[in-house]
Amino acid sequence: MPGRRKFWGWGTEDGGPSAEQEAGIVRTLSERLGVPLELVTPPRVEEIELPAPRVAPPAALAPRFSADPYDRLAHSQGKSYRDVVRALRRRIDHPPDWVAFPRDEAEVAAVLDWCSGARVACIPYGGGSSVVGGVEPAVGGGYAGAVSLDLGCLDRVLEIDRTSRAARVQAGVLGPALEDQLRPHGLTLRHYPQSFEFSSLGGWVATRSGGHYATLYTHVDDFVESLRVLTPSGVIETRRLPGSGAGPAPDRLFIGSEGALGVITEAWMRLQDRPRFRASAALRFPGDEGFPRGAEAARRLAQAGLFPANCRLLDALEAVNSGAGSGAEAVLLVAFESADHPLDTWMARALEIAEAAGGLLSEGDPRLSVEGEGARRKGAAEPRPRREPQASEAHRSGAAGAWRNAFVNAPYLRDVLARASVVSETFETAVTWDRFPEFHEGVMEAARDAVKRACGSGTVACRFTHVYPDGPAPYYTILAPGRRGSELEQWDAIKAAASEALARLGGTITHHHAVGRDHRAWYDREIPAGFGRALAAAKRALDPAGVLNPGVLLDPPHS
Repeated sequence: MPGRRKFWGWGTEDGGPSAEQEAGIVRTLSERLGVPLELVTPPRVEEIELPAPRVAPPAALAPRFSADPYDRLAHSQGKSYRDVVRALRRRIDHPPDWVAFPRDEAEVAAVLDWCSGARVACIPYGGGSSVVGGVEPAVGGGYAGAVSLDLGCLDRVLEIDRTSRAARVQAGVLGPALEDQLRPHGLTLRHYPQSFEFSSLGGWVATRSGGHYATLYTHVDDFVESLRVLTPSGVIETRRLPGSGAGPAPDRLFIGSEGALGVITEAWMRLQDRPRFRASAALRFPGDEGFPRGAEAARRLAQAGLFPANCRLLDALEAVNSGAGSGAEAVLLVAFESADHPLDTWMARALEIAEAAGGLLSEGDPRLSVEGEGARRKGAAEPRPRREPQASEAHRSGAAGAWRNAFVNAPYLRDVLARASVVSETFETAVTWDRFPEFHEGVMEAARDAVKRACGSGTVACRFTHVYPDGPAPYYTILAPGRRGSELEQWDAIKAAASEALARLGGTITHHHAVGRDHRAWYDREIPAGFGRALAAAKRALDPAGVLNPGVLLDPPHS
């Protein structure tokens, strides 16, 4: 059995890179950044002093509440760089007074009733993977206390409608456990955010998570058929329908609400048959104009109606960082999958489009792989039937497999970076194709300038995580040498400069990381004022005491 989760970082206490691997990472980063690096020791629970709980739960609920130091620490913050650095400093700014572990919906309702009556802030908690301050009990001084509401006990698939290809699922189930329960039925949600291993279905819905598909089914929104939500004002359950034109969609009020309007306890989710056919390829775009040419290829692919499962463009630096390229070329990863049919035609057309835009792919290139009965392209090896891979497996070879490994392991690497005082930040956005060239140039300039001013040196890389017919979702990664004891200030300066650039140049403050508390200032500027007033009115109607995740999306009523 795996060990318990780290309270200070990503994964389990017995997981992540080995000591030897950590040493190798530090050596590589030292050479790349040109500074000596040294790892600090992770914190232990007993090293951190927590204040006594300010409130006591009612006797009837007491068995479901914990004030155990580990539980409180593990629910004190999310998994952003800022969160990890603070924990490494043995600094926990806003621990919850209690952690509630309700076993069923009735106990969730009882906790909400008590919090509303006792003026106790209630922070819904799924897997705790937020990187934007979404689960930190930073609620201000207008509350008697704060409770983290852990939904981990609500972790079952309750019902499957095989005919409609849908399932009723409790919100606390984590990604791997959800897929384990769907697999015997030949079904899959096929939603794999980077946090898949330690994030929950309810968390995905509440934060509008972006997942596996780079086109078509990009957000969890696309999979939600109906929701059941508990609010302090009562239960709201939306109808199961494939589609409706009956006014504003009730589901949309809660998808992306980040626990501020209600607690999602169940969802009917649209499923898919497990894929049997796969085809993947990597195309190189060499030279200084490689990334713009790759972006043009991605645009043409997005507008061709082929809907590849993977259509991710890596600039030269991002490609070399992930082991998918040499550093002299941008790399475009393209993949298709289907439960129904071979993919020869789709892949052949995608390659024609990418090659016409300047992409290079040689016959026999090991970065081209085709799987499944009957799925092959001229010059490719005969396909080999294989079992459906586990989510953690790297089931593609060459550049695609290297990138996928880097993608899955990035959260573990981030912990090592923080321990080595390397400042790291990722920020993602979306913008229309017509504005992208100027937008990208402006964001890169602002980010590089911020890195230079805050850290003296460092790198900024870019990739596309998703592409749409009308625009891409660029994702930027910053690595820079930090000064021991000043990493948070350096990170804050870079984060603010990058966010200002996104807002000024017309992108969204977040494509799939959510708003949380870290993005509030820019979210408030992005939404229309009238919508903000309508959202505040919905908050007052559903959560009159203002106890649900105060500060996320809306200011606490007592501020």
